[in-house]
Amino acid sequence: MTAEGPIDLIRLEGEGNSVVLRLAGRAERREPDAADGLVGEFLVETPFVRGSLGTSVTQGDLRQWQQVLDALDAGQDVAWREDARGPEVFIERDAEEERAQVTIRDRSMSLTTVTVTVPLVDAWFDDAYRRLDLAWETWPMTEG
Repeated sequence: MTAEGPIDLIRLEGEGNSVVLRLAGRAERREPDAADGLVGEFLVETPFVRGSLGTSVTQGDLRQWQQVLDALDAGQDVAWREDARGPEVFIERDAEEERAQVTIRDRSMSLTTVTVTVPLVDAWFDDAYRRLDLAWETWPMTEG
């Protein structure tokens, strides 16, 4: 993960399962005064299921991801981009087991929902905040 290549904004993995949101760079603006956005792809892999789904990520999405990380770090179950355009992410913590159930729901394109269980240890949060900071630093965005 470097500033010149893709950045995994979300990387939850372990025990053969993974959920990743990989940001590849700026989305091409369709209108000159349109808001900035990033091109992304959800990658889900388990021994049973493997799939990917393209998405876009806005400045508002990154701000909301910061809030989601804060709530998740405080022990709460979270939803990211719920009822918004594009794939939704739900994370339910099991702090006693240091695990999380991560659900990706795509109501608009594939009409598919997948839930993956992954380890979620305290050390993951420092890395998650670092990934978010790197995304902001690499691709500063304006609201247009």
